[in-house]
Formats: sequence, structure tokens, C-alpha cells
Amino acid sequence: MTNSVKKGILPEQAIKGLIDDGVITQSFGAGGEEGLPPLVQPASLDLQLGNIAYRMRASYLPGEGEAIEETRDALCLHSIDMTNGAVLETGCVYLIPLREALALPEHLSAAANPKSSTGRLDVFTRVICDGATRFDAVPRGYHGPLYVEVAPRTFPILVRPGDRLVQLRFRTGEPEVLDTQTVSIDLKGVDQTGIVGWRARRHSGLVDLRDIAGHNARDYWEPLTAPDGQLVLDPEEFYILASQEAVSIPQDQAAEMAPIAPEIGEFRAHYAGFFDPGFGLDEAGGQGSRAVLEVRGRDVPFLLRHGQSVAKLVFEPLSEKPVRLYGGDGSHYQSQGLRLSKHFAL
Repeated sequence: MTNSVKKGILPEQAIKGLIDDGVITQSFGAGGEEGLPPLVQPASLDLQLGNIAYRMRASYLPGEGEAIEETRDALCLHSIDMTNGAVLETGCVYLIPLREALALPEHLSAAANPKSSTGRLDVFTRVICDGATRFDAVPRGYHGPLYVEVAPRTFPILVRPGDRLVQLRFRTGEPEVLDTQTVSIDLKGVDQTGIVGWRARRHSGLVDLRDIAGHNARDYWEPLTAPDGQLVLDPEEFYILASQEAVSIPQDQAAEMAPIAPEIGEFRAHYAGFFDPGFGLDEAGGQGSRAVLEVRGRDVPFLLRHGQSVAKLVFEPLSEKPVRLYGGDGSHYQSQGLRLSKHFAL
């Protein structure tokens, strides 16, 4: 890395520069939705699904020196043309080529994460590149295509080419942790409804990813109360809960949710999405924003108490301040309390 490149997460204007310079390119298959422009967030890039989904027998990593296109067929059961839309079923693993490809310089790497709405739908995703030995990690200097593994856990989803389930963050240098913030569970209620969380209803209907606010929340979710500040998580059930603490991300930083420790209890959290600069800031309309947590019980019933620590926010510097803050032009999740994904209406 040259001395002229400052370490940190790249902001929106730098990502747009990568697009202009051909470091990030897009390709479109025959038919479908052509020419959908890149969607750049204040410190990340939304990635678009391509036209084909491969139904896989199992998840896998190609391994060092191996291309996905050359190793995929050994585990592929069949392919699905998504041009006119396709339903991805629960309990299945799909591998989908993304429309974006990368030609990263040697000083630049990338990391992926599900978008917030993806995690709140309990859709498990992981980005993979050729030669990958790790999920959601694109090494420095990588040249090649990108793929996403998609596994709906609770709701079948209707997807189309161009839909965005994951996002990519670009980084110069090694990760630098500036600060951390512990996140604990609010089981006393962040509003006056008395609802402290939502539990997904099994065997619910289809979720159309493009039908915003078009699904009745009560058909898909059961509201939860906790009069004594306690909640028992049932094994393999999926919950939406909120943090007790307000969260705000400074203008020159970005953050990511991480588990405090995997051994703290019999549950697993799918901490989806990055926190862009400006999330929760008063000047960006984010007063009192909470972190929403996607939680799955496992193994045995587990008692969760109000105020119990379950995760932490890890803050990193940006290489420069972004030209736009999260929520500055409106966002479904800015100033949120306990909130389901944007697909549901109460």
C-alpha cells in the first residue's frame, strides 16, 4: 500500500471512484432487468443477484487456487432460471452468481455482510469468491467474479435478478478497532405497546422481496411480551429483539455487530448488516436508534433476561468522511426501535 492511501473503510465517494475506474464492474445476463445501476451506501455497496440460482447439495468453499465455476457442478443438483422470478425454499442451499465482479488493487480488500432486511427475514447469506478459504472475505488484489450462498431458514422468498441481499465493504490496510460498545437485550419494551420482540411463525406464506410493506406482519410473526423481564428462547425458533442501548455511529467511522462470546448461552444471533456512518446520529434524524438483533434458539430452551449482554459493536475508521450520512435521504431503519423488516406492515 502506498503512503498516499489512508487506512480504513472506504466511504461512498471512494466506492464510486472504484466503479468509475473499472475496479468494480457489472454484467447482465440475457433478459431480466438490464442496466440496474449500482446502489452505493455511505460506506458500502449493495450487490445484485444474477439470473441463475444453483440448488446445491451442500454449502462449500472452493479452496485456494480453485474457481467456483469449475467446482460447483460436483455439488449442484439443478439450476433455476430467475429471469421472471424464482422461489427459494426453506431448508435449501442456493448458490447465485452476483452481477458484480472485482479487480482489486493490492492494497484493497473487501468484506461482506447480509443487508439488514435480509437478516430480519432469517435468510442466511454468505459471499464467496474464487479461491476462497473463508466466507464473506475478499482478499487483497482479488480479480474475479462474486457469488452468494443463500439459505432461507423461516420464510420462502421470491427473488429476481437485481435483488440485493448482501453488501460489500472495502478496506485499505488491516482492520483497526477504534472502540467497542456492548449491546444488551431490552425485555421491558422500547415503546408503549408492551411488545418486546417477535417470534417467526413457521409455515407462513411467501415473502416477495420487492413487495415493501405488502405483507401483514401478524401472518408471519407472533408478538411477544415479557412482564417479568424474562423470555425463554425455544430451540430452532427465530426471534427479532432490540437492544437496550441507543446506538450512534460517528461521521468518520463505521461499525459491525459481533458476538461477545459464543459460549454465553444456548442461542445464536445473526447480526446482519453493517452500521454506516450517521446511523443513530441526531443530525441525521437518528435520535434514539436501537440495534435490532436476529436471534435463533438452539439445542435447549434458554432463559434470556432483560439487560443481558449478547453482542458488541466494533467501530472502525473511515479512510475519509463520507459525502452523505446514513438516513440523510431517508431510511426504513433510521431512528428505529423494535422493527421488523421493511416487507411487513403492522
